[in-house]
Amino acid sequence: MTASNALFEENHDIFRESVRRFIQKHVTPYHEEWEKEGVVPRDFWLEAGAAGILCPDLPTQYGGPGGDFRHNVVVVEEMMKVGASGPGISVHSDIVSPYILNYGTESQKNAWLPGMCEGRLISAIAMTEPGAGSDLQSVKTTAKYQDSEIILNGQKTFITNGQSADLVIVVAKTESQHGAKGISLIVCEGDREGFKRGRNLDKIGLKAQDTSELFFDNVRIPEENLLGGKNKGFYHLMDELPQERLSIAVAAVSAAEAALDWTIQYVKERNAFGKKIIDFQNTKFKLAEIRTQLSVARIYIDECINKHLRGDLDAVQGAMAKLWTTDLQCKVIDECVQLHGGYGYMREYPIAKAYEDARVQRIYGGTNEIMKEIISRTL
Repeated sequence: MTASNALFEENHDIFRESVRRFIQKHVTPYHEEWEKEGVVPRDFWLEAGAAGILCPDLPTQYGGPGGDFRHNVVVVEEMMKVGASGPGISVHSDIVSPYILNYGTESQKNAWLPGMCEGRLISAIAMTEPGAGSDLQSVKTTAKYQDSEIILNGQKTFITNGQSADLVIVVAKTESQHGAKGISLIVCEGDREGFKRGRNLDKIGLKAQDTSELFFDNVRIPEENLLGGKNKGFYHLMDELPQERLSIAVAAVSAAEAALDWTIQYVKERNAFGKKIIDFQNTKFKLAEIRTQLSVARIYIDECINKHLRGDLDAVQGAMAKLWTTDLQCKVIDECVQLHGGYGYMREYPIAKAYEDARVQRIYGGTNEIMKEIISRTL
């Protein structure tokens, strides 16, 4: 099951087939090796760029294919369908590139976006700090102006693509005493003196995805690397977070749908007490519940995608999409593990890896408790 045919046009279907072929050739055979290494190799990014699946919604004038957000959705869906959680494409394409496209100068766009589309430049965004997760107003990283430069100091953690990134959008305080009104977005290139990468963090899931600590020690950055307006960073973040949360929601529904497919296949093949597991009433009823829940979630997410394409998806709707679908993802996958029995706990089965990968969905992009807070403000 994927997004409804009504959502997509013929060009999206053609793109889906090309993405599927790419994954079969360049992802599935290597994903287990990437999990052991804890990082996706740079060659993959170049192959993905050549295949046109990086930043597929970027305009052709900046090196992109000229698609729309539905093309991004296709990439997420097809990756989740095979449990390919390693490549941090969504961060690169769905989160970082819109900041540069929407707030960058023409010089910045021309300098960075073509390389991102080609896979020459891998990107990350550094929001979270050891003492500030979902509370972006409390970041301690500073960006002080000195002549024509910005001096960056601070520490970030849990940064996807952190080990590989050539470009990092850093959330920093340009006016420390002004809270949210003193936050700016600074682009730091990966080879800047004083910029250091910490360890590749050992996570419960997403084993193939590098997630890192980043350190900024008097990193000197030209003031031209300010992204958007000075002290406007918090507002830029609020404007872009609905798409980030929608992308997470798309992944959640797609991963849960894949889990259901694997489980149906398993219970049709596995015997217990002299008959197929699918023939037990409890199994049929449980799978019927899951299918119904996912059908409702799919319709809801398709509508959210349509709203986003129209420019109508606001912060509350993005929060609702992320909250509902990630909670459902974890619930569904847990039930699918149960139907697998002991084999569901073995990492050689995709359902076990899906179980590991799902848990963080309720944490990053703003915890689900924060989503409830955002929603409750409208009551």
